[in-house]
Amino acid sequence: MDTPEHSQTARFDVANRLFLRLYQASNLLHKTGTKAVARFGATTQQWAVLGALSRPAERAQGMTVKQLVGFLMVSRQNLTAVLDRLERAGLVERSRIAGDGRLRHVRLTAQGAQMWADMQPAIRDYYADALDGFSTDEAVMLFRLLDRLRDRLADIVEPELG
Repeated sequence: MDTPEHSQTARFDVANRLFLRLYQASNLLHKTGTKAVARFGATTQQWAVLGALSRPAERAQGMTVKQLVGFLMVSRQNLTAVLDRLERAGLVERSRIAGDGRLRHVRLTAQGAQMWADMQPAIRDYYADALDGFSTDEAVMLFRLLDRLRDRLADIVEPELG
């Protein structure tokens, strides 16, 4: 018998299992992703920043820290620590924006762009291993479902940011 109370209990159970799986997958992503790029001295957080800055539109002008925070959905504090390490390694540079000394653009250096290029085979292999057993259609479906969940979670947190 499918009563409203039973339906709510079942939905809660599914949600509980789903969020536990996402938590587990996130932890494994960091662990296995860092292992995949360890020979480059990179972490998954550094990988994400280098990837964000390597996109064609961002290569020339870079991104502000605020844009990176929004794109990567991380805290400014966590991002600053990652940027500090990348800058010390000579992989990114931060420069003040003309007309507004408070804003800084973050750009890949030539060394950072080269490291990103060097990491590509390892990243491709990692993606192939991680998605082994998934059809392209399944991977696209998962991507779309995770996009919907990410957007919903962003809707929940956005009022706190204002």
